[in-house]
Amino acid sequence: MYESNVNDNYKLMVDPTNLNWDLLEIKDGKFHILQDNQSFDATVLEANYETKTFRIKINKNVYEVNLKDKFDLLVEKLGFSNMTTQKVNNIKAPMPGLVLDILVKVGDVVAKGDSVLILEAMKMENVIKAEGDAVVKSIEITKGTPVEKNQILVEFE
Repeated sequence: MYESNVNDNYKLMVDPTNLNWDLLEIKDGKFHILQDNQSFDATVLEANYETKTFRIKINKNVYEVNLKDKFDLLVEKLGFSNMTTQKVNNIKAPMPGLVLDILVKVGDVVAKGDSVLILEAMKMENVIKAEGDAVVKSIEITKGTPVEKNQILVEFE
């Protein structure tokens, strides 16, 4: 994390040690750093602001950097950072219909977006997909059987 202050100096906190440095941007993505009487040339090679990941070349070494601000640290501390992975327990029928095909079997590993089964409803074929990563625990229906809305079709571990 870095902050700029009024004097256009930057502060960097690394696992919570403060680093005192002078940072001068030479041109877009290229910097000169002076820290503890040592000089460094830094170039930002890649920057993904959405994931806060960067590839930075300092002198001749390339580093992968993941940045976290005080809000990221708070989210982790509160345990919300693990909520991005969705736990899937089962697939329920979104509407009444007829099971045309089952594309998985017990023990199969499915990823988010994988096709699990095909359900015919109102003369349309609907591909039912996994909403998250999981392992098929049981299949509660058979091919050619009618199902009701919200009926459990497949259970996951």
